[in-house]
Amino acid sequence: MLKIVHPICCGIDVHKKFLVAAIAITDSNNVTTYVKRRFSTFNSDLIKLRDWLLSYNCFEVCMESTGKYWIPIFNVLEKSCHVVIANPKYLRAIKGQKTDDKDATWIADLFKFDIVPSSFVPPKDIRMLRELVRYRSKLIGHRSSEKKQASKCPHRIQHRFSLRRE
Repeated sequence: MLKIVHPICCGIDVHKKFLVAAIAITDSNNVTTYVKRRFSTFNSDLIKLRDWLLSYNCFEVCMESTGKYWIPIFNVLEKSCHVVIANPKYLRAIKGQKTDDKDATWIADLFKFDIVPSSFVPPKDIRMLRELVRYRSKLIGHRSSEKKQASKCPHRIQHRFSLRRE
């Protein structure tokens, strides 16, 4: 039988506009009860999520790395909880009637036994630097595109005027 490593932990099923969190509380008889709640992904609700987790003394959290939607949740929770970001291929639930509540519960169940491998998340200063560099390269791309459009502009105007004269 698997040993329960995290008697109080949370599994979070993340979506673009909302998330579903399921706290798994395992007592001394290895009976697990679940407390589930849905939150929006606005910062005010993410702070409510953090406070809700802390009210249950839940400091261990696991969630899927779905696109980029996990990033704001991670940023809010990282100071108060140990957050594990897991690749979705390790969290696949059994096929059947899937719901967000069941997915969050499944993630919590896998995590309480500590059988979910954690993805690497760089430290905050490195993440901020990466974001800044990506934004800079995006701006440079926009600038290059505008320069190309501007350099084509005189030729288009000349071509239009030459067509009218004929």
